[in-house]
Amino acid sequence: MVDKTLAAEELTRDEAAERLRELADALEGDGPASVRTGNKTVSLRPSQSIAYELGVRERSSILRGSRETISLKMDWKPPKSSGEE
Repeated sequence: MVDKTLAAEELTRDEAAERLRELADALEGDGPASVRTGNKTVSLRPSQSIAYELGVRERSSILRGSRETISLKMDWKPPKSSGEE
């Protein structure tokens, strides 16, 4: 089963930084992490080891102008809960 929740919106620079801080705060420590995506909050169970990928793309186009993009990807295997084997 695959559930995907995606929300795209235009933010100010400060709002984008605040969202990243909220994500960092949710991941810090032990236990579940609640992550806000648009109007939905998703509860995740991050493990102590997280694969982290950060990509930066710089594009220049005569017609569309320049554009810079940052892509952040993190994934992990959730720890088994006491009821799972």
